[in-house]
Amino acid sequence: MKKILIASDIHGSAYYCRELFKRIEEECPDRIVLLGDFLYHGPRNDLPAEYDPKQVISMLNSRRDEYICVRGNCDTEVDQMVLDFPILAEYGMLLLGDETVFMTHGHHHGEKNPPPMKSGDILLCGHTHVPACTAHEGFLYMNPGSVAIPKQGSRHSYMTWENGEFYWKDVTDGEIWHCRQDGEIKL
Repeated sequence: MKKILIASDIHGSAYYCRELFKRIEEECPDRIVLLGDFLYHGPRNDLPAEYDPKQVISMLNSRRDEYICVRGNCDTEVDQMVLDFPILAEYGMLLLGDETVFMTHGHHHGEKNPPPMKSGDILLCGHTHVPACTAHEGFLYMNPGSVAIPKQGSRHSYMTWENGEFYWKDVTDGEIWHCRQDGEIKL
C-alpha cells in the first residue's frame, strides 16, 4: 500500500462525514482505516453537527470496498445489518513498511492498557477523541482524534500514512498540523 487514510469516531455526523469524504477524494488513499464509532453518538457525547445516521450509512456504504475497520464501543450487530462492510472486529493488524500496527478502537486496549506488543510496534486507537502520538517504553501510541466530536480543544481530525510517515490533518481543510517523519514526532 502506498497511502492509507485513518479516521475514527464519525458518530453519525452527516456534516463531518461529508467533510471526511472531501478529504478522501483529495487524498486518493489506497485504503481507508476506520477505527469505530460509525453511527451513534453515545450517551456521554453531545449530538454532533447534522446528526443523521441514515445519511452516514449511505455515504459509508458508497465506498464499502475501500475500508479496513474495527468495532467501536458504540457499534453493534444492528449497525452491521445496515453497513455493507465488516465493522465488528475487535482489532486488526497492519504491516506498514517495517512497522507493525495493532489497530483497535481503544475502549478495551488503549494507551494505558496496551495489548502484548513487540518493541517498536504501533498501537493505533480512536475512542478518546483526542489526537495523539506518544512514545512509550516498547511501543508508540497513535490516535487520529475524532472526525465529528473532538475533545480537549482538539481539531476535527484524521491521519494519513504515506512512505513511512504519519500526518495528522484537519478534516475541514486537510491542513497538516502534526506529523511523525523519519521516526521523529514534529509539530
